Amino acid sequence: MAVTQRLRNGSRRALLCFVLVVAWEAASGQIHYSIPEEMQKGSFVGNLAKDLGLDLKQLSDHGVRIVSRGRFQYFAMNVENGYLYTAENLDREQICAPEEKCLLHFEVLIEEKAKLFTVEVEITDINDHAPTFQHKMTELKINEFAPVGTRFSLQEAQDPDVGINSIQSYHLSNHKHFSLDMQTGAEGDKYPELLLETPLDREEQNVHDLILTATDGGDPVRSGTAQIRILVLDANDNAPIFTQPIYKVTVLENAPAGTLLLTVNATDADEGINSDVEYSFKKIKEKASQIFRIDPRTGEIATAAPLDYEEAALHELEIQAKDLGDLTGRCKVLVTVVDVNDNAPQITVPSLFSPISENTPPGTVVALLNIQDRDSGEKGEVTCSVPANLPFRLQKSLDNYYSLVTERPLDRELVSGYNVTITATDRGNPPLSSSTTVSVQISDRNDNAPIFSQKSYTSYVRENNPRGALVCQVRASDPDWGENARVTYSLLLPLLPGGEGSESPVSSSISIHSESGAVYALRSFDYEQLRELRFQVQAQDGGSPPLSTNVSVTLWILDQNDNSPEILYPASRSDGSTGVELAPRSSEPGYLVTKVVAVDADSGQNAWLSYQLLKATEPGLFRVGLQSGEIRTARSVLDKDALKQSLVVLVKDNGQPPLSASVSVTVVLADSLPQILSELSSLSASAAAAAGGGGGAEPQPGLTLYLGIAVASVSGLFFSFLLGLLALRLRRWRNSPLLESGASGNFSGVPVSQFVGIDGVRAFLHSYSQEASLTAGSRKSQILFPVVSCTNTLTAQQAPEKPAPPFICDDSNMSKSEEISNQVRERAKVSALVGLQSKRDGETKGGGLCLMTLSFWDMVTRTLVHNISKGYPVTINCSFSVGEETLGGNIVPEARMGFPIWSTKLPPN
Repeated sequence: MAVTQRLRNGSRRALLCFVLVVAWEAASGQIHYSIPEEMQKGSFVGNLAKDLGLDLKQLSDHGVRIVSRGRFQYFAMNVENGYLYTAENLDREQICAPEEKCLLHFEVLIEEKAKLFTVEVEITDINDHAPTFQHKMTELKINEFAPVGTRFSLQEAQDPDVGINSIQSYHLSNHKHFSLDMQTGAEGDKYPELLLETPLDREEQNVHDLILTATDGGDPVRSGTAQIRILVLDANDNAPIFTQPIYKVTVLENAPAGTLLLTVNATDADEGINSDVEYSFKKIKEKASQIFRIDPRTGEIATAAPLDYEEAALHELEIQAKDLGDLTGRCKVLVTVVDVNDNAPQITVPSLFSPISENTPPGTVVALLNIQDRDSGEKGEVTCSVPANLPFRLQKSLDNYYSLVTERPLDRELVSGYNVTITATDRGNPPLSSSTTVSVQISDRNDNAPIFSQKSYTSYVRENNPRGALVCQVRASDPDWGENARVTYSLLLPLLPGGEGSESPVSSSISIHSESGAVYALRSFDYEQLRELRFQVQAQDGGSPPLSTNVSVTLWILDQNDNSPEILYPASRSDGSTGVELAPRSSEPGYLVTKVVAVDADSGQNAWLSYQLLKATEPGLFRVGLQSGEIRTARSVLDKDALKQSLVVLVKDNGQPPLSASVSVTVVLADSLPQILSELSSLSASAAAAAGGGGGAEPQPGLTLYLGIAVASVSGLFFSFLLGLLALRLRRWRNSPLLESGASGNFSGVPVSQFVGIDGVRAFLHSYSQEASLTAGSRKSQILFPVVSCTNTLTAQQAPEKPAPPFICDDSNMSKSEEISNQVRERAKVSALVGLQSKRDGETKGGGLCLMTLSFWDMVTRTLVHNISKGYPVTINCSFSVGEETLGGNIVPEARMGFPIWSTKLPPN
């Protein structure tokens, strides 16, 4: 124990003073170190970072680590300083016995560069073991008649050290009968023998005790001893002799335990019991003693445990044959183990780079593999493979190392991860194989833009919707993962022209939820103002840089019946009255009295209008056209029928629920103006008399007189005013330059354009009506001016503030297919003169005067506007043909609206 402690202390001192380290980097990338055994765990081996040419920062950045070839990790590296240290206590005899030279190999892996360096560390022997004998006490039986010079085999000492540290010499304690003689074997090994120097005398001394000492050559010197006891026997003078000095046998490594290998044989020339031979192992290693056994009687050598070629390919056994007189003979047995393919390849994965980005180029290293087969020859040659349907391949890198690299581009959206099975197969017969699975995950990159579920979206919402109502929802998906697949929605809003900061109507009408894609209404829509809304939605992912996709959305506003019909004619004045229509008492059934004109701002069925007579003074006298709104006489006027007829016309649309409007129409039944005035005066007097008296009471004479005088005075004043106004209008018309240029000589009088009668009645002797045709759904002011046609319709219209110049024509000669073409400048006022036209029929002596004014009707704003935008004279061509309305010669859908034009017949010259 003291010797061992001194040896260790000496080793430490020697290590501190000088560490035998030899390091170099060969062209193949190999680094060599040499250190003594028995170094404690954590002992310095070498500066690995310096020998690899890496600084400390690169050491941590490049991911440098140690990959061991064997099952044990004997070395470790400090990444902070780059030093190589021992990870375990190194015992050369335990690691490398029985080899004389102990070499340990491992690889240094630089993960970032996927580069390997082979490091070789030689463990040099130190004298840390003393020689030992298997048996501390050995007995030898020697016949007293043994001749001088007889040799006796002695047991050899064992020393696991090698070289100079192994056994160098034997010493025998001083004895007068015996000495020690060293012999050399066939392979140069030395062993001790006991030499008889002088004859023995059993009677003098029958037991002799000797001490055999074995000494190594280390520093300090170590030794071991064994006691030899010699028993002096009677004569046995022949030693056993083997039939051959060396026996050789070959056995397969997969031979089962108990397999007979061979039988050794030795003979003894003595007779009797002195010729009986006993066999035993003379010299055998500890591991071999567990594998082989020998029959002491027969000399049969058999296996006691399974063989392993990879552990030892050759076993050397020394056999001893001894007779009963302790005379021995010896031989060697060489057992050669034949390798069989009993080891499948072993696959280890020292380094795995996962996950990898889907945009990595082909040839990128995914993992490093170490594949070994402990068998020899072809049985140890390995081929590796991966499934052909995977985008990976194996690439040989260094010795038994392979790199798993990508073979083609990866797409995470198709496959997010791979389980790569690596199979290694040797070339044995039959071949053995093993496999391992490497899980490779694919990390995402933002290479896919969001995809909408539809190419475009169309949605419908009814007008008058509540604010905040959901009108539609768009959906987009992104095949990427994580933040790259998070989709947000936004509106793409075009700006209105007209200056900086103009707000888009889309942004004030709708909004979109950024996460769900739900589109909400910010206001209540009005179909009459907005029928459709077109906008774009952008879906953008959360990648860097972000990708986006746009989709078009059309929002249709559906009409509701939210507008009542609006009556255009007869128009109500500020006091609520509509004026008076005139019909002759001689009218036949079907006579057109007037026409109620109404429009509805809704569309479709909601704008279909129907007319009905709701109330009448004489229920059977008048009828109203259901679709046309024309008020006609249903029968002839009777004498008993009142002069003033009050009608209430109801206009109703076709919506659900239907909406309606009503208008009161007053019709005066008279054939001439005096009749109208006289009858109205009498009616007024009767009304006044009725108002002044009670039921059944006699009217007061004074009140009646005063009432008659008042009515007569008012009637006279009004009639005088009417005649004066008519004369003034006639004089102005005669002085008109247009009349002089367009109709000179054709007219001899000035027509009365309109008369204001009692109670605001506007009476005309004759009336002409014109049909204005509008394109259905038109939002621009476009109106057709067909040729004037004369009818017997008496209509009423509020007089303009300033009368328009007359448009003169001879209606007797004007064809319904002729075209009127005139010019008007832009921004002409309502009722501005359009043109003057005059024709005369040779057979007709009468003349006609027609008044036509320029007006455009806007269906949206329901106001009279002009639709001329250019700054120079524009020619407006208006045409008319029976049964159809045309605009520029093209047939268009009809939407008729009565538009009256008045004319007064003049007496012939």
